[in-house]
Amino acid sequence: MCQGGDFTDFRGTGGESIYGRKFEDENLTLKHTTIGLLSMANSGPDSNGSQFFITTAPCPWLDGKHVVFGEVTDGFDTLGKIEAIGSKSGAVAQRVLIEDCGQL
Repeated sequence: MCQGGDFTDFRGTGGESIYGRKFEDENLTLKHTTIGLLSMANSGPDSNGSQFFITTAPCPWLDGKHVVFGEVTDGFDTLGKIEAIGSKSGAVAQRVLIEDCGQL
C-alpha cells in the first residue's frame, strides 16, 4: 500500500482534519478487495485525521478497521511507480510528492 496525508509532521505521525485532530469512523462496510482503493489510515477506532492509503493488492486484514472512501480510476502506472520506491518497513528510496494534478 501507499500511505500519505501527514501534512503536519511529514513522517506518518501527524495530520489533522477539517473536523479537528481526529474524527470517528463513518462506514466500515466496504471491503479492501482490490488494488486502488482509498482508505483512511488511523491508529484505532474513531481516530481518523488526514492520513490515507491506497491499496496495491487486496488487504482483507484491514476490513472493519479502516474506512474505504474512494478508488483510483486512472493512473495505475503512477501508483505502481510510487509502490516501487517503497519498502516493507515503510521507508521510501526517494520523496514522493503529488502536485498540480488538477484533482482534489
